[in-house]
Amino acid sequence: MGNEITILRKKHNILRHELVNINLKHKPKWLRERYPAGLVPILEKDGQVVYESSVCNDYLDEMYPEPKLTPSDPFKKAEDKMLSETFSKVIALYYEVPASLANDTFPVTLKKYLREMQRYENALEKRGDFFGGAKPCMVDFMIWPWFERIGVISVVAPETDITEDRFPRLAAWMKRMYEIPAVINTYEKPEHHAHFFKTLREGSPEYDHGVLQSNL
Repeated sequence: MGNEITILRKKHNILRHELVNINLKHKPKWLRERYPAGLVPILEKDGQVVYESSVCNDYLDEMYPEPKLTPSDPFKKAEDKMLSETFSKVIALYYEVPASLANDTFPVTLKKYLREMQRYENALEKRGDFFGGAKPCMVDFMIWPWFERIGVISVVAPETDITEDRFPRLAAWMKRMYEIPAVINTYEKPEHHAHFFKTLREGSPEYDHGVLQSNL
């Protein structure tokens, strides 16, 4: 649910980790000692702390480059970064859609949502099966969690769903992503996402709901 500190270690060529869930309504003191803003995610390895999602991902890609998820060519790397960073517009609309249903601004919000999704549909047309071409790259994994959550808002706004007739490339991409081991192993059921957002709206978010503790 985006509420974790991950402590990493390498053992037997497998990236193992300890997941520490954080109640962001009642933040422990040691969280701000690691990141004064008190936000997550945070990575800690051998006493060294890294925070902010994109920074953590870049750090992991440099530390464990097999397979490498970011291109070495500076322009291609910049293109990928632009795709992943501007996805923040979609994330904002993800939260705006439910609210717009209550204040009659849904048609305008939906238009913006579909326009932003079309950018990623067009990008896949140029890139192939994944945003990384024949295999996933950092872009695929950076934006994927929000596609996993789309099932939550499509319940109240079916027009937001990624369907084969509206976004054929994105729909096919989602099916391929669901077959990737990393996605399978971190998959959260739609009802878990829905429950979390329900408790978030009620003011008492259940950050641990649906989260399995790993022994890795």
